[in-house]
Amino acid sequence: MNTKSPLYAKNARPAPDLAGPELKPRLTLLLAAPRGFCAGVNRAIRIVELAIEKYGSPIYVRHEIVHNRSVVERLERLGAIFIEELNEAPDGARVIFSAHGVPKSVPREAKRRQLFYLDATCPLVSKVHVEAERHHGAGRVIILIGHAGHPEVIGTIGQLPEGAVLLVETVADAERLELGRDIALAYITQTTLSVDDTAEIVATLKRRFPHIAGPHKDDICYATTNRQEAIKAIAPQADLVLVIGSANSSNSQRLVEVARKAGARKAHLIENAAAIDWNAVSGARIVCLSAGASAPEVLVEEVIAAFRARYSLNVEEAVASREDVEFKLPRALAG
Repeated sequence: MNTKSPLYAKNARPAPDLAGPELKPRLTLLLAAPRGFCAGVNRAIRIVELAIEKYGSPIYVRHEIVHNRSVVERLERLGAIFIEELNEAPDGARVIFSAHGVPKSVPREAKRRQLFYLDATCPLVSKVHVEAERHHGAGRVIILIGHAGHPEVIGTIGQLPEGAVLLVETVADAERLELGRDIALAYITQTTLSVDDTAEIVATLKRRFPHIAGPHKDDICYATTNRQEAIKAIAPQADLVLVIGSANSSNSQRLVEVARKAGARKAHLIENAAAIDWNAVSGARIVCLSAGASAPEVLVEEVIAAFRARYSLNVEEAVASREDVEFKLPRALAG
């Protein structure tokens, strides 16, 4: 799915402070790659676009299709209406479930109301749902590593009867678990977590419960992992790391945290170019730029343009891995 390649950006070398007739300060903008949209996000957005093309507007979308305001606002202009609960959709409506996944009660209610619906749940989230059901069927108590209140976590917990899943957010939570040693256990994880933080929690669970079962392959998705590795590789060089993403985007928030832990002097999340704090940029010679998996590349281009207007800019791209993943569309929209 992913072909790893060595990081190939030269170490950025700061240039003299001023250059050119306009006396703009010089600055190197180091672009992390991969960045931005992943296959699951591409699929989810395409589902909304194609549904509007095929069925006309409005198309109701339960929860933001992905956590990015720019994406949501563009789809609203095309004819999507975003709702939080199915009872906000009128009878006869066409509904799409977001990429984060939904509890089983949601499609059940849609069927009861005879609503036409399409499921845009990321296939890698669906994989976690299948794992949860498999472990539950084998009689195991399931520990879900994730963030309380996140729609993906709500959807995963909602695959099983109430009480079947225990949520753990931190190492401290894992240490506090009180479970008999004879209880069969398994763990699963949210797909957009910090790889390193999750590894610490898993290590704690395995130390305390040596027989705990885990996934055959890590639940944290390839895109989250790749974007974090790309940030780690270049953050130590940066005076400032900027991550483009919305505040409610888990994978974008984790990129900021990873950058700080990797040695970035400063790291900030920004919604778009208009949100750049130029006082924070002042004095920087090397700025690293990435984007969460739900942030479109056009926002990256706008940030680059904003820097170019203020600086004599040297843009370099650091490629940590390449991605060629694609997910199939629902049959109703394929072809």
